Amino acid sequence: MDAIRTRLRQSPSVGVAEDEEVGGAQRVEMRFVTSEAEEEAEAGPSSDITALVLRHHHGYRRAGVLLCVCGVVVFTTAFLLAYAVFGGRYHCSQVGEQDEEQQGGGAQQPAEGGAGLYLGELRVMMRRLLHDEDIYNTVSRVSRASHPPGSSEGTSLATEVLRRFRQLRMDHTWTESLYATLQFPHRSQRSSLWLLDSAGLISEQIPLNPSDFCPYSATGSTTGGVVYANYGRPEDFNWLKSAGVSVVGCVVVMRVGGGVSFAEKVWLAERSGAGGALIYPDPADLPQDPRRLGLNTHTAVSEHVTHTHTHTHTHTHTRPAAPDQSAPPLCVVQSQVHLGSGDPFTPGFPSFNHTQFPPIQSSGLPLIPALPISATVAAKLLSQLSGPSCPPSWRGRLPYVRCVVGPEFSSGRRVKMSVHNVMTPVLLNNIFSSLEGRVEPDQYIILGAQRDSLGPGAVKSGVGTAILLELARTFTVMVKKGFSPRRSLLFVSWDAGEFGNVGATEWLEGYLSMLHLKAVAYFSLDQAVMGDDVLSAYISPLLVDLLDAAIRQVEHPKHAGQTIYSQAEREGGSWRIVKPLYLNSGAYSFTAFAGVPAVELRFSEERAYPFINTPLDSASRLQEVLAGRLGVTGRSLGELVGEMVLRLAHDHILPLRITSYAQTVLQFSAQLNRHSAELQSRGLSPQWVFSARGDYSRAAETLQRAIDYSDLHDPTTARFYNTRIIRVQVLHHQGGILLPVSVRVGRGDAVPSCDPRPWRPHSERAH
Repeated sequence: MDAIRTRLRQSPSVGVAEDEEVGGAQRVEMRFVTSEAEEEAEAGPSSDITALVLRHHHGYRRAGVLLCVCGVVVFTTAFLLAYAVFGGRYHCSQVGEQDEEQQGGGAQQPAEGGAGLYLGELRVMMRRLLHDEDIYNTVSRVSRASHPPGSSEGTSLATEVLRRFRQLRMDHTWTESLYATLQFPHRSQRSSLWLLDSAGLISEQIPLNPSDFCPYSATGSTTGGVVYANYGRPEDFNWLKSAGVSVVGCVVVMRVGGGVSFAEKVWLAERSGAGGALIYPDPADLPQDPRRLGLNTHTAVSEHVTHTHTHTHTHTHTRPAAPDQSAPPLCVVQSQVHLGSGDPFTPGFPSFNHTQFPPIQSSGLPLIPALPISATVAAKLLSQLSGPSCPPSWRGRLPYVRCVVGPEFSSGRRVKMSVHNVMTPVLLNNIFSSLEGRVEPDQYIILGAQRDSLGPGAVKSGVGTAILLELARTFTVMVKKGFSPRRSLLFVSWDAGEFGNVGATEWLEGYLSMLHLKAVAYFSLDQAVMGDDVLSAYISPLLVDLLDAAIRQVEHPKHAGQTIYSQAEREGGSWRIVKPLYLNSGAYSFTAFAGVPAVELRFSEERAYPFINTPLDSASRLQEVLAGRLGVTGRSLGELVGEMVLRLAHDHILPLRITSYAQTVLQFSAQLNRHSAELQSRGLSPQWVFSARGDYSRAAETLQRAIDYSDLHDPTTARFYNTRIIRVQVLHHQGGILLPVSVRVGRGDAVPSCDPRPWRPHSERAH
């Protein structure tokens, strides 16, 4: 209706005001009557009677004309009055509907570019275009066999992903290659584990699978007693110290999980003086009954991403039959133990430019050997320990194992472990495809997924690759159907994710100066589906509000008719979805290294998915765990990511809550206060953090008020504020920098969850 009013006001035949329109019409009519009378008067009467008749005739005609004019005036006035009344009501109803839509998670604004598509229409279009079958088929294809970086299977998969990107005919598709140093088992020398007698002679060799290894482990041999350290958390090592149990020179045996990554376990063991590290999956944490979709007890697990749950079991269980101790391990699994990300031999600069820099290695590389072992091997070692009893919460479910911590071994025996890995330069290929933004094309929304896997990798790489390709296809079709994204969409398939997100980190290092000023957000699709019940969002604070709006729009994959938000509220609150980014996350490097807001979304079960990082991680097993809903769950996750991407690509002003870091830093400060005495003993004070928070909070509120009272439909104004919003990921305080890293604090120690490699704080953004 506003458009109609505008066209009417521009019409030359209608005046600006109602009185002018009516007056103009009267003047036209009166001039017409006067001219006609004057013409007849000029002709002159032929006689007095004729003149009298003409006077009466003229009087009748004049009265008739006046009556017509009055009728026109009355009709016009009534029409304009009705138009004003009903037009106002319509306008008010439209405003009310828009307000309700904004409260529901996004305003229905037309997409720019002349397409005339509203956000609601784009949502419907996206939902119709996402296909369950395509996601399942891609997961099956990707996980047919192991496809490590540099292998023929990995190269074949990279070629297929590139072909599928090109078939979509997006605006740009390309690859970037680089050489990185990766570590693999030695082809002729096998890593080994022996039991030595009191004289130091080999009494027994414990069989290991030659393919089980931890990439970037230190190589060599170590000999010593055995200490059980539960999950290898800071509080676990502190308990051992308080109990008088020394781990110096010993081989430390730790369980998978406990909210601590493999790299952190090995680093903490090394810092405590251990000579080596062995990591195993305990049946208390991971199901190990193959008949109930569990692991075999001979399976060694490298890494399990349960970063927010610490499982403790204090109850006893009936002991199963004793396992066959001589049975060989059945599975090949690997995990990197570099405490950081990227190529550890080019820290701080990209691998494709390594010839321009002197050789240097990351300080996050471990100095002690590490191996993954199976529950069977762990039971053999721990069943022979003597020493103090462990706390009740440390008890697992290993058969025939008394929970003692060591380090003494029966009959004075010791353990010797030997690791033989070799460093190898490998050609990596990252694959890119993009849809160019129509208004702000130099602002990028990035979606990425790991492509490689040391095993079949249905969860590890298959699900992420499938959702990435499906979202790329969906948004490409939407553009062809009229969607005009304001900002560019970049879809990336990363190589060497198994070795610490090497492909992604090296790309970040190569384009850091551009990305930390132009990247709007990063969405990691790695390990996106491990179940279909519980959603977890490892997320930067800036994206929390955007996530909250998205989960109100997307239906839960397991509970039909319920949104993810409503289901989460039924189960204790949607706030439980939000979690901090963790070290091994595919999104972590983008925030901690490049200062880009990032998120990694994941559907999982309360019962841990047991096959990840094992050769059993196949599409058929994942489909069985999900009761045939792999495609449906993948589609729901894709729709959730797509909803967030759609808002970022569509809205005039980026929907990022810039005031969010004030609360985050307040919580961070509370954690630091627990260690104020230790900080002060080192000459440090957390006071500057409180000062930085206050300055940031005031600046963010000022910026938000300026945005609220600005004309956001003006392209120059919108671009100005969007540029400032992008730079909010890091706080500055008079030259000081507060990095937005999560700090994992134990009950007795503080462990920074960040890469200790000697690179500068690249997460700093210029203001």
